[in-house]
Amino acid sequence: MNICIVGAGAIGGWIGARLAGTGSANLCALARGATLTALQRDGWWLQTADGLLQAPARAEADPARLGVQDLIVLAVKATALADLAPQLAPLLGPQTLVLPAMNGVPWWFCERTPALAQAPLASVDPQGRIARALPTAQVLGCVVHASAATLAPGRVQHRMGRGLIVGECFGGESDRARAVVQLLSQAGFDAQLSADIRRDIWFKLWGNMTMNPVSAITGATADKVLADPLVRAFNSAAMAEAAAIGGLIGCPITQQPEERHAITARLGAFKTSMLQDVEAGRPIELDALVGAVREIAQRLGQATPHIDALLGLARLFGQTRGLYPMPLPATVDHPSGA
Repeated sequence: MNICIVGAGAIGGWIGARLAGTGSANLCALARGATLTALQRDGWWLQTADGLLQAPARAEADPARLGVQDLIVLAVKATALADLAPQLAPLLGPQTLVLPAMNGVPWWFCERTPALAQAPLASVDPQGRIARALPTAQVLGCVVHASAATLAPGRVQHRMGRGLIVGECFGGESDRARAVVQLLSQAGFDAQLSADIRRDIWFKLWGNMTMNPVSAITGATADKVLADPLVRAFNSAAMAEAAAIGGLIGCPITQQPEERHAITARLGAFKTSMLQDVEAGRPIELDALVGAVREIAQRLGQATPHIDALLGLARLFGQTRGLYPMPLPATVDHPSGA
């Protein structure tokens, strides 16, 4: 298979290095800046608990130099995808599969969902730009259950988890999804085939949509967030709102917030991906994690006071630090003659 990793940061570098280590695919990467330079100079570089994994890498900044791929693994920040997606046309053929290994609600999530008016989510796909560039018929849903960090451009450390869940966007099983799962399993991932990937996406979102922005705002690791009873109760209330929304869109949550908190607590004092982004001065993925949930709730006529408060606080935090877009200036109507 011809496989391209688009975005060789923490998760992209982790997936790319493990695939490269098998030698079973014609692997390349679309990258830029210091990451591109590092890949071209040093190849794939992944530190794991088992040691250092290195492999040669073919990396380019221009997708036209890479050509049509069989599989594209999207591992970019959600904030970058709307601008990037139209540039990926040289990688796409009629049979190319796109696997977005990304956080939050994906751009295709509302398609074929009558309760959501089947319209693009403005919070994650402004004007439907991503959907036009990446046809949903060629997309497989993906959920990442793993933690990795970028030590330096092109250098990734795997911290915990190897889970990758893959499935058809609108449910059911298929040979093409099964083939991708097999490919990932052979590379050492705990890959699973899902018959209901939307539900898997919503379940992960339900678990991390509060912890990420709360940790980003406070600078606290997960253990400290959960140790504060008031913050923990606030997170639980927002999770209850998200669970209610899930029940209306075919993504029911059967777990209770306290059960999820107990699972998270066992992971110890870790930094969420959003907190890592804040510390590195990178844009925060707030819209895909929280803004999209609020937008869905508004379409359904659901009140979400705790999610609203979380979005407002995190948005203001990001804006004051230049990590989230400032609002567009309001139009002022001047009186005649002014």
